[in-house]
Amino acid sequence: MASRRPAPSRLNPQKGPSFRESLGSLRMLRPFFALIWQTSRTYTVANVLLRLVKSGIPLATLYVGKLIIDEVILQIGQDEKVFNRLWLYIGLELGLAVLSDLLNRLIDLTDALLGDLFANKTSVLLIEKAATLDLSMFEDSEFYDQMERARRQTTSRVRLMSLVLSQLQDTITILFLGAGLVVFEPLLIIILIIAVVPSFLSEAYFSRSGYSLVRSWTSERRELDYLRFIGASDITAKEVKIFSLSNFLKKRFADLADRYYQANKRLAVKRTTWGSVLHMLSDVAYYSAYVLIVLRTVVGVITVGDMTFLSGSFNRMRYQLQGILTRFNQITESAMYLQDYFDFMAIDPEIKDQPDALDPGPEIKQGFVFEDVGFQYPGSDAWAVRHLSFTLKAGEKLALVGENGAGKTTVVKLLARLYDPTEGRILLDGVDIRNFKLGAYRNMIGVIFQDFVRFALKASENIAIGSITEQERLDKIVNSAEKSLADPVIRGLPDEYDQMLGKRFENGVELSGGEWQKVALARAYMRDAQLVILDEPTAALDARAEFQVFQRFAELTLGKTAVLISHRFSTVRMADRILVLKNGEKEEIGSHEELLANRGLYAELFELQAEGYK
Repeated sequence: MASRRPAPSRLNPQKGPSFRESLGSLRMLRPFFALIWQTSRTYTVANVLLRLVKSGIPLATLYVGKLIIDEVILQIGQDEKVFNRLWLYIGLELGLAVLSDLLNRLIDLTDALLGDLFANKTSVLLIEKAATLDLSMFEDSEFYDQMERARRQTTSRVRLMSLVLSQLQDTITILFLGAGLVVFEPLLIIILIIAVVPSFLSEAYFSRSGYSLVRSWTSERRELDYLRFIGASDITAKEVKIFSLSNFLKKRFADLADRYYQANKRLAVKRTTWGSVLHMLSDVAYYSAYVLIVLRTVVGVITVGDMTFLSGSFNRMRYQLQGILTRFNQITESAMYLQDYFDFMAIDPEIKDQPDALDPGPEIKQGFVFEDVGFQYPGSDAWAVRHLSFTLKAGEKLALVGENGAGKTTVVKLLARLYDPTEGRILLDGVDIRNFKLGAYRNMIGVIFQDFVRFALKASENIAIGSITEQERLDKIVNSAEKSLADPVIRGLPDEYDQMLGKRFENGVELSGGEWQKVALARAYMRDAQLVILDEPTAALDARAEFQVFQRFAELTLGKTAVLISHRFSTVRMADRILVLKNGEKEEIGSHEELLANRGLYAELFELQAEGYK
């Protein structure tokens, strides 16, 4: 259905992506830093400037140290000691140490502030993106895996920013130190390369394998999160206790977690083993260079200060170059993860505004027409509805009736344009609804589904969800609650409309199923909708309460177009007309009296329900 990039197939965690693929992932750094720049230009510029200044301090510190040692040796050989120059050098080294510490603290500060802002911004963008995607995508497990990987990147990729900037800083530092080595002893550069390349190749291989392992286990890690949730949640607590599910959930979680642990353990052991061996080779190369420096000092080619400077520079370069190469692997690995975020943000929904989309009129004039509408849910060959043709007139109240699976909720979703028909079309006042601006079209519709969400928000906010831009209008919220009969429920709460609902947060109060449904119904009245749809939202109410709700609904929607679904025929008969569905197709349509007279499916279902009340 939707034009989106499919989630990649499971990778081999032993092999992982190729080195070329790892390098290719670096193209993600450009949009990544563009996003950082948009987050805060001030912090970005400050961070880069601080790191540039910091990159020159190691060389300066080592060189001042060389001058101190040479000066000490010089003064040892003098009868008359002059300490002016020595105190100057020591003062310079102290100043560099203080400056280095200050720069580190400022860099950490800007890293933290910029990182927090970036995490907030990417999370907001992710929420905005998810709101634009088709409902069909949220019913696809592969999409969920892709969204889960993207969600994790909103916080975990903040570290990538620091890694890349540190890479820039250390690269400049190495250029400074390398220039010093070339002047004194060019051979040290060759030894340095021999010292770091083996461990770099090892890290490159295992970084790619680690990424592959994590990616290939996305679905299982999502299952672990789900098992952890249902095993310790107020929502599932009753079923877990009454059905004694604790051991079942515990065992399932433990088995899956252990399989992931074993896979990760095998990779970690190999990485540690090879890393240790190759690091020893690096140590041997370093001490070979150290021997060379000592010999040059003994034969008088260089001074003791030079020896200190060269050995310090070589050792510093060795660790920094090793850090750069290791960090390079971390950057490519992080960039591969980052690609998951940008891939998700690049998903293009199928249900969206056309280039020349129209605004729907201020009111419905003629009504809706279904013309030979058929719909298949993504991934299913079965037709949820097929060859469906009927008219919903302006100002008419239409009830949908049928057995479970007949297609009632599917009709509602198509009408609200949560899905587009697979075949046929739906017209509003003679215009295909796909030609209207999506946001404006949905704003003219008020829908309450049977599986409405019980938000852990204040009572007023739970109602304001129906028209969230008016959340500050308490008068309208109260008026909507009065219409849905939720006002007495809320007035009985300790904090009334400021009461937190649900037990998820502190001082929250849980409502009964029927009370929640009245709160949800109030959402429909918050919106000045031209079309009001109630999809079995009163299932938890008793017969009397449901009748009262729908009676009030009928009074309050006079002159408005409405669709209602209910299994109780005492409620359904209030509609102007009733559409009876069977196996996704129109079985019959007419008023309550007309359908009873037809002696068809409606009459059969009505009599079955009436028999149950005798």
